[in-house]
Amino acid sequence: MISFSLLLVNWNPVMALADPNIPNPSELSRAVEEIENLDAMRSGLASSLEGRTEEPTLQTMKEVCRPVGMRAMQLSQENGWQAKQIAKKYRNPAHAPDNLQSRIALARFEQNPELVGFWDRETIDGQPGTRYYRRINVEASCLACHGLKENRPQFVKDNYPQDLAYNFHVGDLRGMYAVFIPNDVKQAIQDAVNPSS
Repeated sequence: MISFSLLLVNWNPVMALADPNIPNPSELSRAVEEIENLDAMRSGLASSLEGRTEEPTLQTMKEVCRPVGMRAMQLSQENGWQAKQIAKKYRNPAHAPDNLQSRIALARFEQNPELVGFWDRETIDGQPGTRYYRRINVEASCLACHGLKENRPQFVKDNYPQDLAYNFHVGDLRGMYAVFIPNDVKQAIQDAVNPSS
């Protein structure tokens, strides 16, 4: 398996365009850009929690966390990608690592805190493609819901009995975004629009 690493400080879309192992280099460049926008959205929404003294509620989660997941779903539908958030310490079981490669990707991020993102050639659900991974770090505002286990908001304790997403500190690896770009993007878009065909 060939793997390419990058620090986004040095990210240059031309790198992907020049790589002969990437069938859709412009799609990969666009995916990186969209995920950077998604992470900026996540960070901006989370920063709205800074300075609040009241405990976060289910409504807080709907305003701060849900839009990020909804945007990932939208990116998937619009582009024929599979965009999701994955974490070892997840709150929602749908965000658990989905294959060996995602577990390896999380381990790479844990071992190298400077690594921001990388891509691999993978096959998912029988489709060959490129999967882009991008780290998500814990920010101070995240600790309102992801800090000490005993300090979690009541709605988290009530609604997520299997919760693993706590005891984080600022700068910890929270998880990652994973975007799978199938080699046949046009067919994937068509399949997303017409799921019965």
